Amino acid sequence: MQSATPMKSVLLPLVAAVTLWGQSADQDLPGQHLLDESPAARSSNSSANEAPAADSSTDINVNSKYIVASIRFVGRSYQLSRAALEEMHRLVGARVNTDELNKLTTHIKNELRAHAVNFKLDRGDQPGSVDVLLEVDKVFDLSIPSFAWNSNEGWAGVGEARATLGSNVFTFDVISDRDSLIEQYAGIQAKFERPVPTTDRVFVAFEFDQYHENYAAATHLALASSESSSSLGAGLYRSRMNFEPSATFLLAKPLTLSVGVSFEELQPDLTAARAESANVVVNTLRYHQSWEDSDAIIQELDAGYNLRAATKLLSSSLGYTRHAASARYHYKNGFQSVEIKLALGLIYGNAPLFERFVLGDSNMLRGWNKYELDPLGGNRLAYSSVTYGYHIMRVFYDAGSVWDQGNPALFKQSVGVGVSSGFGRLQRGAFLLALAFPLRQGHVEPVFIAGMNF
Repeated sequence: MQSATPMKSVLLPLVAAVTLWGQSADQDLPGQHLLDESPAARSSNSSANEAPAADSSTDINVNSKYIVASIRFVGRSYQLSRAALEEMHRLVGARVNTDELNKLTTHIKNELRAHAVNFKLDRGDQPGSVDVLLEVDKVFDLSIPSFAWNSNEGWAGVGEARATLGSNVFTFDVISDRDSLIEQYAGIQAKFERPVPTTDRVFVAFEFDQYHENYAAATHLALASSESSSSLGAGLYRSRMNFEPSATFLLAKPLTLSVGVSFEELQPDLTAARAESANVVVNTLRYHQSWEDSDAIIQELDAGYNLRAATKLLSSSLGYTRHAASARYHYKNGFQSVEIKLALGLIYGNAPLFERFVLGDSNMLRGWNKYELDPLGGNRLAYSSVTYGYHIMRVFYDAGSVWDQGNPALFKQSVGVGVSSGFGRLQRGAFLLALAFPLRQGHVEPVFIAGMNF
């Protein structure tokens, strides 16, 4: 074959030399350069599978020399199916292959129902490596990001409308949640996000929330006891409103830092009472990393620390500091998987109900009733969970305690069995049907849990 193409053996080094010279001049790599395109050029290259493929000689001699160090989205993150994530893991650590990257962007485009998904190659931190930056053109979308049903608590869910105009992302959510907090709340959440110009490592956002609250009878009874409510920073409130500007910094590829302030106003249940404020400084440090070896073993680590500090400097009528740390480790080998979760929480001062820690919902200490554990929530939290999976089957064990400072920590346990998979457009690998059993003396009352991405 080489003897049949003598001219090609001469032209290929010349093409490579010219390409490398251009690369050193503008400090960019060959590929699909989406972020540098004009609007007219971008419209002609509207989707990955419609875009003209890179010249094969250029791909062989230039792009294929580089190792893919990471694959990430530009502007924001998206929830993908397990199949899409595994496809991304497979490409990381391998040499650049334009055909495989085009297949990946087509897969993501179909899964996210996007107008277009394109990629750009950027220089990696190590010599000979590149980062693959994915840009999703998704002008408008309606979705249900998550929902859950717990036979103890009822429904919780989010309906979302999202619009993307250039680098600006507008999100509007309608929320009804009887599960995650002590209070039962419903309302709206509106958010604006965009990257800072000239960099893809800093993002700014502004969020507005408006909720109305209801409370279970157990919470009303507990609040009537001065002893039970001694650490509570505010009584019952009928509504709360939040303004929250923030900025997120990509410190390193697996590490991000978010900083911001939250101005929360609580309207008390009694109309004659004075409104209270929980104005806090918010800091969140998050680490996320995944690995895949040659034996198709996939490992993923997600850890985070969140600090919320209400301070008089922000004219907050409540004073408290809330620390929350969590970690999740996922290991998958073929059809088998193991997931370990840990969570710790600590509050100093008197925090309102929405800040207090809860166990006994659809996520943590499944099977227990949160109002039985603590109808006002607690200012101390310790929790752990182990889940073993085979194909779509799941078996889990939960243990944890929520309590107030000065009271003993009474650890509870639960076990459960279920299935987790994706169906049609719900292919997130996170649709769960499960029966959870609280481990207690006497009778057994199983709790049915169903949900997606909760």
